[in-house]
Amino acid sequence: MFSHVVIFWTKSDRPAAAEALLAGCRELLASIPGVESFHCGRMVHSQRPVVDQSYQVGLNLVFRDQAAQDAYQEHPLHLRFVKEVFQPNCERCVVYDFA
Repeated sequence: MFSHVVIFWTKSDRPAAAEALLAGCRELLASIPGVESFHCGRMVHSQRPVVDQSYQVGLNLVFRDQAAQDAYQEHPLHLRFVKEVFQPNCERCVVYDFA
């Protein structure tokens, strides 16, 4: 199993950025071949001080192996997501990959 976690910080001057990002994740990324598990959502507020609450949207994908994740990165729908959804709506992201 290969997990690919992406944490997104949206642009503050785009009030609908988080919703656009979530819609784009669901529309473009969930159906890419090789994605075995897909979940995206908004940051959840917590009283626990160890929980990072500075981001707006998280994405969690699971692949069979790193080769499947590598293919996902080059898939036309992922490239479209980066250009049409990520770039206009996000200041930055952090990626955590682990197997």
